[in-house]
Amino acid sequence: MVTLQSSRSVQSSQAAMARLGWVFADAWTIAVRDLQHWRQQPGIVIFNWVFPILIVLMFGLLFGGAIVVPEGTSYFEFLMPGMFAVTMLFGLETTMMAVTTDAAKGVTDRFRSMPMSASAVVLGRCIADMLNSIVGLVILAVTGLVLGWRWHGSVGAAFAAFGLLLLLRFALLWVGIFMGLNAKGPESVATIQVLVWPVSFLSNVFVDPATMPAWLGAIAQWNPLSVTSSAARTLFENAGTSWAAENAVLLAILMPLVITAVFLPLSVRKFRHLNQ
Repeated sequence: MVTLQSSRSVQSSQAAMARLGWVFADAWTIAVRDLQHWRQQPGIVIFNWVFPILIVLMFGLLFGGAIVVPEGTSYFEFLMPGMFAVTMLFGLETTMMAVTTDAAKGVTDRFRSMPMSASAVVLGRCIADMLNSIVGLVILAVTGLVLGWRWHGSVGAAFAAFGLLLLLRFALLWVGIFMGLNAKGPESVATIQVLVWPVSFLSNVFVDPATMPAWLGAIAQWNPLSVTSSAARTLFENAGTSWAAENAVLLAILMPLVITAVFLPLSVRKFRHLNQ
């Protein structure tokens, strides 16, 4: 009897592993399909990589001299970790646009008619966008180094900072997928494009919240962008000035995990019940 139960347990475990393997195989197929689309439209991808560089040049070279930053910190050292975080937010528009376009063209319905997991379809989108974000983050980091940005901690701490930035991007991916599945059409993305900038500015990305009115600075400190920016600055050896900033590494892990825990299942559920 024990042997029979053990055998059934092994078979069940093997079946679960086989299903999981198919999910990842299907997800990779979807990801490759998305990457091939980018190869056919390289201009859009390149612009998404170059745009954050233009923002860095504008704020760093034009406005940097007039912006107050914590004592002992150059503006580029203050700006670059924040720009890394903003780049992760910019990807929200790209994800939402891609998902919305596929839904509008009927591509999503074709995927749903195929014998593949709903998780695989949205996970494939996630893989492709994460690869795109990694390349964009590397390009922006190289730009920062050329302009004079440096980190003063260990290489391991720097990699940890970039890991937290990608964790934020992973969490925001599911927000973009969920919003894209709920959007009425590609024109709905304009709403997100309008909201991205207020969210970016209401943070510690471009200016120190200590220079804001107290109530507004408190809100800015708890912006997920601010938390990840502060965590990156801490790992690049910049000191925090508030509880949120001083505990930014912990919060930069918890906040994206909470966002993912909310929007990942919502995205999969929405995909399964699309048009119902």
